[in-house]
Amino acid sequence: MKPLDPRLLRYASSTRGTLAVGGMLAVLQTASIIAFAWLVTDLVVHAIAGESLTDLGRTLALLALVVLARAVLLWAVDAVAARGGARAVGQLRERLVSAIGRLGPGWVSRRNSGEVTLIAGHGMDALDGYFAKYVPQLIATAVATPLLVLTIGWRDLTSGIILVVTLPIIPVFMILVGWATQAAQRRQWRALSALSSGFLDVVAGLATLKLFGRQHRQEARIRQVSEQYRLHTMRVLRMSFLSGFVLELAASLSVAVIAVTIGLRLLGGSLDLSAGLFVLLLAPEAFLPLRNVGASYHAAAEGIEAASNAFAVIQAAEDVAVVAAADAGAGRGGLVFDNVCVAHDGRTVVDGFSAEVRPGEFAVLQAPSGAGKSSLIAAVLGFVAAEGRIQVGGHTDAEGRREAVSWSGQRPALVAGSIAENVALGDAVDPVQVAEALRDAAASELDPRLVLGPGGAGLSGGQAQRVAVARALYRLRSHGCRVLILDEPTSALDASTERRLFESLRKVAEDGVAVLVVSHRQAVADAADTVLTIPELRVAVGTEVSGVR
Repeated sequence: MKPLDPRLLRYASSTRGTLAVGGMLAVLQTASIIAFAWLVTDLVVHAIAGESLTDLGRTLALLALVVLARAVLLWAVDAVAARGGARAVGQLRERLVSAIGRLGPGWVSRRNSGEVTLIAGHGMDALDGYFAKYVPQLIATAVATPLLVLTIGWRDLTSGIILVVTLPIIPVFMILVGWATQAAQRRQWRALSALSSGFLDVVAGLATLKLFGRQHRQEARIRQVSEQYRLHTMRVLRMSFLSGFVLELAASLSVAVIAVTIGLRLLGGSLDLSAGLFVLLLAPEAFLPLRNVGASYHAAAEGIEAASNAFAVIQAAEDVAVVAAADAGAGRGGLVFDNVCVAHDGRTVVDGFSAEVRPGEFAVLQAPSGAGKSSLIAAVLGFVAAEGRIQVGGHTDAEGRREAVSWSGQRPALVAGSIAENVALGDAVDPVQVAEALRDAAASELDPRLVLGPGGAGLSGGQAQRVAVARALYRLRSHGCRVLILDEPTSALDASTERRLFESLRKVAEDGVAVLVVSHRQAVADAADTVLTIPELRVAVGTEVSGVR
């Protein structure tokens, strides 16, 4: 990432306000520095001239006010940087989480979950150092240094020329050190990612490791990865101390050159004391912002690396959104599979599946167990990666498809709370719509006020299944979804209840909704308008996959 990446201004709009306020404070700080140097010079010159303390009282009072103003401005700069940084980090984290949501579970499944969590968590927290330390010094460098150089050049042209010649030495060293630091920081970030991912894997598989008595073997692995991270961190720290020494040395030598020339000219009588002392007081201040930028860069390097990774994720989501916008003109159709292929762990599960469920149609996806029915539904929702084209209500991107689909999986996935809260699940509970959804799910006998335990404890398997179907119907109506997908909704229902559910699904389809039920039961196929098939043998040998009856 650049010292101030333009993408930061776009993805975290509050950064603009922070920069604007920081710029104004930097101007005031520079004015206070110049006023301080001027008053100290005036005080010293007049004291040497023999003026009494009473005569110097006004100058001393003004100097005290300037010192107080500098203290207040320093506090204001820190406060603005901290608050502005907190807002910017919050906005960037929100954009990042939103981008991950748009990319969907399919995108996350192809990446290391520990790395994604590291970027959104620790990585965003590391940006606090960037905003609190690095950005204020960057603003001061852009504002204060030019103003101080102009002031020094106005008071003493020779010193101004020396400053113009020597100042670029520090940025050159900063660039060279920055390249080395960036490479070292990138290696440290990879080591931290490996550590977090390895630890997460061990925790996730700890039960299995303990079962086979292999948990102690992971100690050496975690210790090795931790040692690698420690070594990379120490390299970054060594580089930080070395670069700080180089920058201090360059600035000190430059100030020394100015001080020597001023001293020689004072002795020669070509420069008066007031001009020499004023320039000598301001010269270190001209170098100070550049030195601070170099020193604070290392504190912000980890956050800069994390922000670069976050920008890559956000950009990927924006690219998906562009493709989705291009496909948005396809209308509000039903569900379309066009030569869809789904693979797990390098093994093809579904190969070349093509079918369409039009609005107003009640279709059934029927195939033997393991033939890829649930994989196809997971691909529709963006939970797994798929090749080919999947379109839902005119949307081809994963986020758009999820918005257009109301879905119920094989497992009801109920939570602790009332049945009404489970049916609404995150939406506002409308008692009338909840009762209607339960009735259409053939579960009108259930009391919406009944409180369930964790996992839906308190209901039978068939009742939990119907509550899950009612949830899908509730979302269908409250969100205006165009497609309803139910995965094995009748596996635990008796024939009478199953027929009542079919009647409701038929009415839903007649309202212009594309209804797809995944099931291997013949009764479901008999009640459908269309049966889509994925023959198990054809998937295995890689020949024709889909068929419509």
